[in-house]
Amino acid sequence: MASRRGQAPAPRPEAPPVSTAKPTALPPPDPVKQYGGNINDRKVPSVPPPATRKPSEAEFFALDERGERKPNIAFLKDHFFKEGRLMEEQAMYIINLATRLLAKEPNMVEVKSPVTVCGDIHGQYYDLMKLFEVGGSLQDNVYLFLGDYVDRGDFGIECLMYLYALKIWSPTRVVLLRGNHECRHLTEYFTFKKECLHKYSEKVYEACIQSFCALPVAALVDHRFFCVHGGISPNLVTLADLQNMNRFQEPGSQGLLCDLLWADPITNYGHETEHSHTGAPLPATTSFIPNATRGCSFFYTYNAVCQFLERNNLLSVIRGHEAQDAGYTMHRKTPKKNFPSVITIFSAPNYLDVYKNRGAVLKYANKNITIRQYNSNPHPYWLPNFMDAFTWSLPFVGAKITDMLLAVLSVCSEEELDTDSDDEAKEVQAAEEITKRREQIKNKIRAVGRMQRVFTLLREESESATELAVAIPSEGALPNQLAVNGAKISKSIHSFEEARKSDIANERLPEFERRPDMFPAPSMRLGGRDVDAGSLDTLIRRTLAEEREGEDDNEDALVEKVAERLAKGRTLGVGSRPAALKRYGTT
Repeated sequence: MASRRGQAPAPRPEAPPVSTAKPTALPPPDPVKQYGGNINDRKVPSVPPPATRKPSEAEFFALDERGERKPNIAFLKDHFFKEGRLMEEQAMYIINLATRLLAKEPNMVEVKSPVTVCGDIHGQYYDLMKLFEVGGSLQDNVYLFLGDYVDRGDFGIECLMYLYALKIWSPTRVVLLRGNHECRHLTEYFTFKKECLHKYSEKVYEACIQSFCALPVAALVDHRFFCVHGGISPNLVTLADLQNMNRFQEPGSQGLLCDLLWADPITNYGHETEHSHTGAPLPATTSFIPNATRGCSFFYTYNAVCQFLERNNLLSVIRGHEAQDAGYTMHRKTPKKNFPSVITIFSAPNYLDVYKNRGAVLKYANKNITIRQYNSNPHPYWLPNFMDAFTWSLPFVGAKITDMLLAVLSVCSEEELDTDSDDEAKEVQAAEEITKRREQIKNKIRAVGRMQRVFTLLREESESATELAVAIPSEGALPNQLAVNGAKISKSIHSFEEARKSDIANERLPEFERRPDMFPAPSMRLGGRDVDAGSLDTLIRRTLAEEREGEDDNEDALVEKVAERLAKGRTLGVGSRPAALKRYGTT
């Protein structure tokens, strides 16, 4: 309002002083309140949640036509599909009851057609469900499995208990033979024991081992087809030789039981007398040669199989044991009956998630053979060896810590950067003290550098952990070893042959020493590195203890330079700061 004429204007009030204090930081908003939807909703609704509740007695059991309680097949199928688990007593019930049934069967089970013959499963439960879709109903034919239900895949215990439950319901329509992986030695070396300990208990594992020893080792279909996991043996002259064999034991590295589970047809089967890339031709009378690929048992020749079939009036040998690109292989026909002498069936499609092979089953009905192929089903992902995410992340944390230690070693305070203070300090310090301190710092830098290399190696392995991985040398050639460095799998393996070549070391009868690791490895085997028994504890100790041979001159000069500056209270350069720590992404 304007002042009246002749009156002095009223004084304006003074503005309040401006505060220079920074406002107090507000706490971040509650993310739960910011999220508009239901926090319990799944981010990917199309992926069903896993079954977290173990079944009740009412859910687990069902009554058959005679009123007897048996495991509920329909419930188990869906429960296992959702990654559900059973109570220990329920798992023991299935395993023990199946063991008693299997123990009553002879070493060689006689089977009548129609029959569906299935090869290796290797813990691929979701592909086993596909197999039953392709193979047909149990009411229409008999299912004959050739072994290797566990190991390598992540769902071996589910495969085993589901098949055992089917056996309990239909003892004569589900025939289960023993494979080379159904033993203590291989299940400890590969993944099945760790799977049992992770999902259940050692009691369940020991019950499974006992059931493996009760599995029959061969089957005879319509008195025409000899079905076995591996193949024939020099000790198997007639089928009567199987009657006196003791199968209730762990298979050794030689003998009839070993050969039935481990033997293979020779690489150039049917053409052994010709020159090939596998070696010189064999004499026409050769029947068996040592199996160098497996480290036990034999390779059997076309001549050996033809003689075996003639002696026993059989048509063919049907076996599993070897991954097949198409899921099956029909080997050379016999000269008299003009029928494949050996048929190999493999029912684990996209084996180890890298083989890119198809699965197959053999259907025999009305004297006709039909091969049905199928592709793999998607399945839930597990970190190898069933490790938890925290254990898997330890190498990442270790790599960050070593980066931090190196950064700390290469930085000094502002007082140390002061030139005058440096000059005064240098004049006070004796030359021998500087030399002594320089050597101490050099040793610290080298030790941290070695630890950094170890954690970098572990981080790379955990970053892309896989059960099958190939150590790729700089030249890009594929070595014949299994390693854990799975980062380059998709880039290095483009075909079935490359996958099989890289996995060939795992086809052998393993020799290993049981010892705990300081850091659980992403895979149970460390191929391609000179590490005692695959122990990462040994790797770390050796890396930290040994003096590096042939150390790079530039790196050694850098260590000398850093130690010299740190010993004198200086950094690598005035005003320099350590580089930003690297951030590693996972694939």
